[in-house]
Formats: sequence, C-alpha cells, structure tokens
Amino acid sequence: MITTNNLLPKRATVREVGLRDGLQSIATVVPTALKTQWLEKAYSAGQREIEVGSFVPPKLMPQLAGTGDVLAYAKTLPGLFASVLVPNLQGAERAIQASADLMLLPLSASHAHSLANLRKTPDDVVAELARIRAARDAAGSKTLIEGGVGTAFGCTLQGGVLETEVLRLIQALLDAGADRVSLADTVGYANPDAVSRLFEKALRLAGDKFCCGHFHDTRGLALANVAAALQLGVTRFDASLAGLGGCPHAPGASGNAATEDVVFML
Repeated sequence: MITTNNLLPKRATVREVGLRDGLQSIATVVPTALKTQWLEKAYSAGQREIEVGSFVPPKLMPQLAGTGDVLAYAKTLPGLFASVLVPNLQGAERAIQASADLMLLPLSASHAHSLANLRKTPDDVVAELARIRAARDAAGSKTLIEGGVGTAFGCTLQGGVLETEVLRLIQALLDAGADRVSLADTVGYANPDAVSRLFEKALRLAGDKFCCGHFHDTRGLALANVAAALQLGVTRFDASLAGLGGCPHAPGASGNAATEDVVFML
C-alpha cells in the first residue's frame, strides 16, 4: 500500500542520464561532437539537469571518452546544472577541476555488484567518498557530492539485498560527507510497493538530503515506480532518452526509465 496524502508535488525535475548511463551500455563509441549535439538539443528542449558523462579511464570505457569536453560545453549553457559520475578520487579531482555542478559517486548495496563494478566493497566506497569530500573542501570547490546507492532492490549477481543494508549505507554516506544521497534500482527488480516502503524509510533517514530516484525498466515497472516515489514527495528522477542504457556489470539489466515517458507522465 503506497503511503500518500494524495497531494502530489507541484514540480518535479528529470535529470537526463543518457549521455552517461545510456552510452556506457552500448558497444558503439559516439563521437564527442555528437554528444555535444545531443546535449544542445536536450537543453533546447528545456532540460536543465543533465549528467554529461563520467570521468572513468577511456581504456576501460571508451564510450565515455571526451567527458571533459562535453562538460566544458555544458558550462557554456546558461542555467544548466551539469553532473558527472566519478568512480574514485582521481575522477573526482577531474570533476572539481572542470567545475562540475555535481559529482555522483555510485555505491552498490550488493557486495557482489560492488566488486564487479568498482572493485571495491561498499564500505571501501564510503571511505572513498570521505576522501573526495576532503579534496573538494580543500580545493574550495562548490561541486556537490551525491552518494548513489545502487542495486537497492536486489541484484542479478548476488540476489537479495536487505533494506537494513541499504539504509546503513545511506547513513554511512551522509556521515562521510555526502551533500546528497539517492537510490537506484540498477537491475529493475523494484515494484511500487517495495519503492514505497524503502523510499519512505530513506526519506525519514536522510530528510532533504535525499534527492533522487533512479529506475530501470527491465520488467516494465519504471513509470509505476516513479509514480510511487512521487507520491511520497520525491521530486527528482533520473531518466534516459528513449530508455537507452543498462549496466555493463549487471547481467540482464536493460534500459532506464525513458525520459520522454517520464516527462509525459509527470
């Protein structure tokens, strides 16, 4: 049963993640010029929060090469809030130097997925966030830090993930210095009832530092899950143009919530 007061938020924001989460999941390497063209068209269509790429080594993920150039272009667009994913301190230092508005450090509640994706345990990632926070503060940077807890509803590698572990990691990220935290259904295991239960607990724990829901449409429930979170008062959602995306390290995880569908529903 979804807990709701029947008063939906008056506004919600869709953060476009296709340039990162979408492109990382396909074999095609898209030229930087086409990425900036996508960015310009998304901006022209009215999108004002866009994840423009990731500072990962190009040899590991050539699809995300050129993120620095795409971010530099994003910084020329008035009013655009440009975020990047960073896997570690080295990536965070590049995001700080490039004046990204926000850097997202992904953490998997699934230990198996965490090791496959980042070669770190979840608690190793928490420690990395603390180092990133120290580096950000030492640089006098205004770049926000978001700790994103993925595989929050289960994992194709590990299976079940306990709610208590997800909530423990949210608190650990906050204690380590995250400005924001978010939840991701990386493999599309969530359903509206599960979203209602977990997101309500996450909101109680994190308050206004809980910022975003990230849903995949593997089993056709992404829109229903967005609606469930919206009814709890969540007002920011990740989505990818045409539902492009998935996760290279989560077998069977297909596309993201489609931007155009989420916008239409909202």
